[in-house]
Amino acid sequence: MRIWLDGALRNADSAQVSVFDHGLTVGDGVFETVKAERGTAFALTRHVDRLTRSARGLGLPDPDADEVRRACAAVLEANPLPLARMRITYTGGVSPLGSDRGDAGPTLVVAVAEETRRADTTDVITVPWVRNERSAVAGLKTTSYAENVVALAAAHRAGASEALFANTVGRLCEGTGSNVFVVLDGVLYTPPLASGCLAGITRALVVDWAGAKEADLPFEALEQAEEVFLTSTLRDVQAVRRVDGRAVAAAPGPVTAEAMRIFEARAGADLDP
Repeated sequence: MRIWLDGALRNADSAQVSVFDHGLTVGDGVFETVKAERGTAFALTRHVDRLTRSARGLGLPDPDADEVRRACAAVLEANPLPLARMRITYTGGVSPLGSDRGDAGPTLVVAVAEETRRADTTDVITVPWVRNERSAVAGLKTTSYAENVVALAAAHRAGASEALFANTVGRLCEGTGSNVFVVLDGVLYTPPLASGCLAGITRALVVDWAGAKEADLPFEALEQAEEVFLTSTLRDVQAVRRVDGRAVAAAPGPVTAEAMRIFEARAGADLDP
């Protein structure tokens, strides 16, 4: 495996980041997960743009977009895979032990791993922990991912693949690594960005392509929904079969099935929408 680290491709066993890197010590970093098929990244422009927005939100200098693109191309060429998860990580770099940043400059890492195609349906749970829609990092894709690790572990213990959060005012928000859509009275909805959810790349495409409406929804909408589905870079559109063990109507339902069809067709026709 070949990994891009700070300007060059390196073998995995020699791609070493300092133990004083701020991304490790205090989670001062941002990242993107990009789907790649047969060596071509999907929606890379949107991912690089969001990486920049997240970096600005943390007060990090803008990543060099051209270098990020070169790094992605080099890693995909060096590691030919039919379907891959490519991760771009950009951190505050070597810094003192504490919250203050150093002056060594950011760290950029691009790595890749083989993926398998997701199932068409999955099960989810809800968790008692909440997203803070007023957090300083709300809506940013940061490396401070511990609460997602805890919630996802709870989902796996329950035999599910994802955990869904409310926000601090009890509104439907998102999953640990996905956005959520529900069908109510035949209409497709997803929580607005003001709920504290991530501005997902796949979420935005489904809103545009499938005509979903953004709406402030109670967490209980999951119990009332005729259909539920998740979106993310590697899930694309994935129907939810059960929520907390409760069966959702036949999954994928008609609205979900149409969203899946539209997404597959549009994404296949334009790899950088």
